[in-house]
Amino acid sequence: MSGTNAASGAAPCRFAHYFVICGIDTETGLEPDELAALYQWLEADRQGRDPDTAAAGENFEQSPLKRTFKSKVLAHYPENVEWNPFDQDAVNMLCMPKGLSFRTQADSREPQFHSFLITREDGSRTYGFVHTFYEEVTSPQICSAMQTLYQMHQAENPSSATPSSSSSSSMDSLASSLDEADSPSSSSCRSAACGGYDASRDTLYVSKALCLITPMPFMHGCRRFLSQMHRAVTAASPPPLPLESYVHNILYEVPLPPPGRSLKFHGVYEPIVCQRPGPGELPLADFPLGQTFTLLGVENLVQLFNCTLLEMQILLYSQDYQRLMTVAEGITTLLFPFQWQHVYVPILPASLLHFLDAPVPYLMGLQSKEGTDRSKLELPQEANLCFVDIDNHCIELPEDFPQFPNKPEFIQELSEVLLHYGISPVGGAPPTSVPTSSTTTTPGSVSTRHPGLKSQQALRELEDDGRNGNLGGEQLAVLELLQGNATLERLQALAKRTGVRVEALRGVGGEGEAQGGRTAVEEEELRNAKLNVQLREVFASRFTTMFADYEAFVIQSAPDLESWLTNREQMHNFDKASFLSDQPEPYLPFLSHFIETQMFATFIDNKIMSQWEEKEPLLRVFDGRIDKARLYNVRAPSLRSSNYQRCTILKESAQAIEQRLMKIDHTAIHPHLLDMKIGQGKYEQGFFPKLQSDVLSVGPTNNNRWSNRTATAQRRKDRHRQQTEHLTLDNDLKEKYMQEARSLGKNLRQPKLSDLSPAVIAQTNWKFVEGLLKECRMKTKRMLVEKMGREAVELGHGEANITGLEENTLIASLCDLLERIWSHGLQVKQGKSALWSHLLHYQAREEKLEQQQAESPVSNGPERRKSESSIGMPSLRASVIQDMRHIQSMGEIKTDVGRARAWIRLSLEKKLLSQHLKQLLSRQALTKKLYKRYAFLRCEEEKEQFLFHLLSLNTVDYFCFTSVFTTIMIPYRAVIIPIKKLSNAMTTSNPWVCVSGELGDSGVRQITKNVLEMTFDSAFRPHTHIVAMFKCQNLGKLTTVQLGHDNSGLLAKWLVDCVMVRNEITGHTYKFPCGRWLGKGVDDGSLERVLIGELALPNADEDSGRGCRTPDMQHSPGQTRRVSITSMGGRGYKPTSAQIQEAIGEAVNSICKHFHKPEKERGSLTILLCGEVGLVGALEQFFHNGFKSARLFQKTVFVWDFVEKAVAYMESADQMGDMQETAEPLGLTCVSLCHYVSAINSSPRNIGKDGKFQLLVCLGARDRLLIQWLPLLVECPVIQRMYEESALLRDRTTVNALIAVLQTLHDFPITLEASLVKGIDL
Repeated sequence: MSGTNAASGAAPCRFAHYFVICGIDTETGLEPDELAALYQWLEADRQGRDPDTAAAGENFEQSPLKRTFKSKVLAHYPENVEWNPFDQDAVNMLCMPKGLSFRTQADSREPQFHSFLITREDGSRTYGFVHTFYEEVTSPQICSAMQTLYQMHQAENPSSATPSSSSSSSMDSLASSLDEADSPSSSSCRSAACGGYDASRDTLYVSKALCLITPMPFMHGCRRFLSQMHRAVTAASPPPLPLESYVHNILYEVPLPPPGRSLKFHGVYEPIVCQRPGPGELPLADFPLGQTFTLLGVENLVQLFNCTLLEMQILLYSQDYQRLMTVAEGITTLLFPFQWQHVYVPILPASLLHFLDAPVPYLMGLQSKEGTDRSKLELPQEANLCFVDIDNHCIELPEDFPQFPNKPEFIQELSEVLLHYGISPVGGAPPTSVPTSSTTTTPGSVSTRHPGLKSQQALRELEDDGRNGNLGGEQLAVLELLQGNATLERLQALAKRTGVRVEALRGVGGEGEAQGGRTAVEEEELRNAKLNVQLREVFASRFTTMFADYEAFVIQSAPDLESWLTNREQMHNFDKASFLSDQPEPYLPFLSHFIETQMFATFIDNKIMSQWEEKEPLLRVFDGRIDKARLYNVRAPSLRSSNYQRCTILKESAQAIEQRLMKIDHTAIHPHLLDMKIGQGKYEQGFFPKLQSDVLSVGPTNNNRWSNRTATAQRRKDRHRQQTEHLTLDNDLKEKYMQEARSLGKNLRQPKLSDLSPAVIAQTNWKFVEGLLKECRMKTKRMLVEKMGREAVELGHGEANITGLEENTLIASLCDLLERIWSHGLQVKQGKSALWSHLLHYQAREEKLEQQQAESPVSNGPERRKSESSIGMPSLRASVIQDMRHIQSMGEIKTDVGRARAWIRLSLEKKLLSQHLKQLLSRQALTKKLYKRYAFLRCEEEKEQFLFHLLSLNTVDYFCFTSVFTTIMIPYRAVIIPIKKLSNAMTTSNPWVCVSGELGDSGVRQITKNVLEMTFDSAFRPHTHIVAMFKCQNLGKLTTVQLGHDNSGLLAKWLVDCVMVRNEITGHTYKFPCGRWLGKGVDDGSLERVLIGELALPNADEDSGRGCRTPDMQHSPGQTRRVSITSMGGRGYKPTSAQIQEAIGEAVNSICKHFHKPEKERGSLTILLCGEVGLVGALEQFFHNGFKSARLFQKTVFVWDFVEKAVAYMESADQMGDMQETAEPLGLTCVSLCHYVSAINSSPRNIGKDGKFQLLVCLGARDRLLIQWLPLLVECPVIQRMYEESALLRDRTTVNALIAVLQTLHDFPITLEASLVKGIDL
């Protein structure tokens, strides 16, 4: 067909691709809207009613004037454009989202304008602009059909003999809703029977839509063109040329403005100017951002922007389609240089409501019915939803998400831009008024942020400006004189018809000309364009600041595009850890979330691909800006500052637009007479004529310069494209790879509007199921890699990453994924959290079963087996219900979403997440009752794989519950296990225990004497232990236990093997090895000991892989060290001097590493000082080398005895005056050593000699005195009596080396746990 080819010759360069007319098809007559029926069917299905009865037959309850009927595309020109095929169903559905609507002369019939967009598979967009008006129905068949329907309606509903009007005066955007209540609307009721229809008395009108489909969003230009077309039809005299001339002109003779240029073309009555940004400017955005800010307010808009960046589910809600589109386009425009990668449907047709069930991030707009309450809106999932009620100027935010960096300063800067244009930064205020407070979530109006003087000035400017075409106070007087002017009145009427606000016109003097010879309409457009670009620049400059150095962290590892695309999944493209470690602290919560999003991943993908292909346009502009910023501002990348940097190019960005609009670069060909058949399309006022399709289906013959030039340019471009395609790789293949590479949701940017059969809906849901499974696989893998990577560092491999923050981000995103999985395919929604709701159903059933089984003692749920390491600990049952009860008893958590998240964290920490969810889903009857057939949780194979992916998380340790809920009360069980062979299990003394952790200590807890518990080991030998149960505020990870007794009674001596302490909620069990006596006259005479703990390993045979775990961060003391030195059984073990020196080096090294980590990541310093491979142990080895400890027939001598003798010698020498000759500093050092030793000896605590030595080392390390004390001890004559000649302590070189190693600790602020230094008064 030659027409098609001619039409598409220069299509990519054409301003508009199609002109479409939608309305009633008089031949087929009145057909009920199938989509409306489908919608009712889906709604019934969603609410659990029988869908077939709901959608069967006509809906007689509603007045026929309220029902929707099927609209049709009556004509579209040209027939087809090859790169933008015409999708009839989609265009029809979006031009008239609710089908045809009817009115009578009694109703408001104001024309309406709205826009829409269609997103294609590859993510590219086509825009539609629609002007809807009401046209009189002339077909007698349709009038009589309406009359019949009305009579049937009256017969069915006799009560509605005096029904309300068909729609309220505000005409909720385009049509009344399907299920809108018949609410009386006084303003438009003219007579008693105004909502009725009587063919003999009433005139019937039906909606008709004119639509332009364009490749770029020139919203203002299209709006003006369409309104002029409508005016041509309603005007008293016919237009200058037949309408075909104007349609032909805009379709074929008006080109797109070239980048950086402006273009003037002609409508029916007035010229229309549009401009396009240049290559270095922000891309085109013609939707008025000022309106978006007016509707929502700055505070709300920044919060919505933040939610969009973090890829939450965003639902816009308004009666007006154009508002939905304006806010959606506004918010996605502000994302520059990033792009929304998920489902994007700014106007969700009624028939697609089931799409709100999508378990993926989305940005959708839903038309609200007039008078319906937000609370009645049943949404499938709200755990991660940002709900934006545009008409009421308020938003509902999800719980718990990070704030945008520098938010207060950012809001301040935006507010100043808005005030400059006379717009209130507080949402909901009409644009002309002074800022007033409103119902938004904004904290008061802007004046609270300005000092008083500044705000008064701002208000004065506002009154002066007042959107009056920027007239000052002086001209206002002139304006008042003009108020009665007839020209002005004509202009106001014209403005009303063109849809321009009258306020903007008031400043017009004389003959409708404002400043610089521009009309008021142009003035308003210029103002909007300048405001748009300045607001966008403020947002863009935030990203330019935040990501100024992003290129340094992009990992480009593939040799060519093909290998990169093939291995995209496995590749690490961005060094997230290094990037975050380079950012200012306040930015981290936001950035750690943001760099995990799909939009950031795609941005980095585009960056990597730009080395082989042409740069993606947004990326090119962004990189250009960063390079420019570098030229002006040479700063060291290491010096990141969180100071707010304001946007510096506001003025020049607005000037660029003003210059383009002032000086028109191109003027398109004027509309002209076409070669048409005479007598067709006769002008008839009020009716849009049937256009001649033959002249509109073919473009002009190539005799004008524009199309010639563009056609050759296009051919050149095509050739170039073909060459590059051959050079790289087959384009289809590449597209396929890209689809794969871009994770999920990419090919679901917009649901298919044309085909809505149940099969397509099922296929869409299947895609969601696959996407969720893939996302689960990726997330668990990422969590494992992150955790393993960090623990590998603890074991000395590679470099440390940024940690806790990133881990928290990943766990939060896992919680979000589980919520989305649980809300997919829900039958009936209950509460905001689908997961918690399912758990509550499960709990109710299980508790019912428990009551029934109360007589027969059968355990339900898998028992956890007892492990060797937890001897003396009765096993905790792995029970979903028990963990739920723990969460329910936590008063700190107030919402269902919070409870579900806490339960996930607890299950993850207990390594029971997969097992718990498996248990929950094993009740199939319950799952069937709660979920539809297509739900993820009812796809058996996917569900199994999902549980398997979660099971892999059991291989690493998480403390994500303990570390987040730090203020809750937790029950602990402490078990003291004696060494049976050598000591009494019982003791006559009064034992006590004090448990300390990273978050605090339990205080001293007296243990009730002889509360013995007996357990049996695997060989059925009985064991007795002493048990203490206590409840206190969360201690975090446990570090030390102080254990002691008062030495009373006959059986006071007590040989303790270890102490076990278990957190009864998380099940974490810590083992505190002891292996020493507590008692006077035995061992080192200690009545209390400080024991250092480690997390006890569950046994390897424990169920479902729970035992798998990565090695400890630091091995804390087993009994090896204690045994190896002075206690029984260790006397044969003598480490070599090389081993001792190495141990000291390792211990000091560990402490240095500890202080080089971020503060939140450091773990326990106590373990590094006093643990198995700690500093105290290593120094004890050093002091023990060559020590004459065991004497024949005498009691054992301890290192502390040597220290005491040395101090005694110094004190006596001091009294004798021997020390007078020594240098002053040495004398002071001597005094300090004596002072510390006597303070330790006079402490009220009953610690033994080894404990005292430990204390001396710790205090010396803290107060940086160790290296001063060592020479004193070495010089002391006592050493010759107590140490052999070969001892390390008597070797000067070794001691000097030791001093040099210990010197490195002086750089760090060592703080000691309270449990170590309790009772020491220095």
